[in-house]
Amino acid sequence: MGVDSDGTEEHSWSVDPEDEQGAAVVAALGRQMRARREAMGLRVADLAAEITYGEALIYKVEGGKRIAKPEYLDKLDDALRAGGLVRAMAEDLSRVRYPKKVRDLAQMEEKAVEIGVYSVHAVHGLLQTPEWARAMFEMRQPAYSRAEVERFLAARMARRSIFDRDPAPALSFVQEEATLRRRIGGTMVWRQQLEHLLEVVQLRNLAFQVMPMDCEVHAGMDGGIEMLKFGDGSAVGRSEGAFYGRPVSDAKRFRILELRYGMIRAQALPPRESRAFVEHLLGET
Repeated sequence: MGVDSDGTEEHSWSVDPEDEQGAAVVAALGRQMRARREAMGLRVADLAAEITYGEALIYKVEGGKRIAKPEYLDKLDDALRAGGLVRAMAEDLSRVRYPKKVRDLAQMEEKAVEIGVYSVHAVHGLLQTPEWARAMFEMRQPAYSRAEVERFLAARMARRSIFDRDPAPALSFVQEEATLRRRIGGTMVWRQQLEHLLEVVQLRNLAFQVMPMDCEVHAGMDGGIEMLKFGDGSAVGRSEGAFYGRPVSDAKRFRILELRYGMIRAQALPPRESRAFVEHLLGET
């Protein structure tokens, strides 16, 4: 059972009140569920008994206050004899469970044919293990709620579907040495993260490099960089230390980020040496 006695948190996801688009989708689908139930002459109590979920959950889902999980929709579809119409809502609901800014980023990553990342403070999200990501979210201050941690974690892990794409995008990552030495989550979580990196760097479409701390000339001192290029020739990039941290897509500004990232890659350890570096870190414990 979840945190609350009626199982609301266990069987549904929270709605981000700041995500107007997502909240509108959840509310619209909730109204459809309610209309179908009422058309069949079912009271909430009757439906709750049939699908074995609490009445409070049904009210919240129909009222757009909670996002129903797929297993709830499966039972509801059968109870309402919807013929798959309610089950079909699962895809839209699963998307809006993630914060809008994460959805937007994931959508761009899904379309990108090339992604380049220089990460300064932590292992990049696409490379994180679930345990490492959870530790990152749980140490955040002010603290996230338990529901927020689960929501952000699910969103981050969903982004890893990029590794299953065919054709695969070209990926390059440059990680600051400090991000690999910092034992986020404790030694076991840290070791699992390094082991995961050693698996990922074997992908033919991925280049992984380490920026050593003893590098005397460093083009990335202004902060992290992320760049995405698309099949139609367009591109978008962002850097903490350029253009006020805002995304840029015009060719002139993007070129500045591209040149900076190229210098960072040239100054970092080559991929083979970077892999050996990670293996050495693992061997230290």
